[in-house]
Amino acid sequence: MYIMKKYILSALIFAVLLFAACSSIPKVTRVEAASVIDLSGRWNDTDVRMVSTDLINECLNSPRVAQYIQEYISQNNGRLPACLVGSFKNDSSEHIDTSIISKNMEIAIVNSGRLDFVAGGDTREEIRAERQDQQANSSEETASALAYETGASLMLTGSVKAIIDKAGNKTVRSYFVSAELTNITTNRRLWMGENSEIKKEIKQSNYRP
Repeated sequence: MYIMKKYILSALIFAVLLFAACSSIPKVTRVEAASVIDLSGRWNDTDVRMVSTDLINECLNSPRVAQYIQEYISQNNGRLPACLVGSFKNDSSEHIDTSIISKNMEIAIVNSGRLDFVAGGDTREEIRAERQDQQANSSEETASALAYETGASLMLTGSVKAIIDKAGNKTVRSYFVSAELTNITTNRRLWMGENSEIKKEIKQSNYRP
C-alpha cells in the first residue's frame, strides 16, 4: 500500500511538472510581414513603413526637388543626382532604432528610380577599407581603383519626436517624424517635411487610481 501511494504521489508530481513545463512554452504563430500588429502601442515596424514611404513620396513630388532633379539631369548628360541618407536622431524618450528608419528611406529612394543612391556611414567605411586592401592584395587587373567614388549631391536627414498624453487608464502616443533634403554643395534646404499621422490610444484595463 505504501509503495502504491508513493508511486501515485510520484506520478502526480511528474504530471504537475510536465504541465508547468508545457504551459511555459510560448505559442508562436507566423503572420504576414505586412500585417499591422500593435501590442504595446509603441513605435513599430508598421509605423516605419508608413512614415518612410509617405515622406519619400512627398519629397520626390515636391516642385523644388523635381526642378532640381530635372536641371541636374540636363546639366550632367542624363545622370541622376546621387543622394546620401544621413542620420535620423531619436529625440523622443522612447527607445527607437532609427537605423531602421534610415534603411527604409534608402530602400524607398532606390525603388523610386528618381535619385541615385550612394552608401554612407559604416557601409562606406567598410567598402573603403576593402578597396584599400585590394591595392596591396589584388591583381592590378581586378583591383578597384581609388578616388572613383560617386559624390553625393544631396543628403537626407531627420529626427523622431514623440508626445505622450496620459489621463487615468488612457494614454495617447503621437509620433512626429521630420526629414530634410539638403544640397551638399550649397547647404540649401531643398525640401522639409513632417509626418504626424501616427497617433495611438492605449487603454489599461487593470488601472487603479
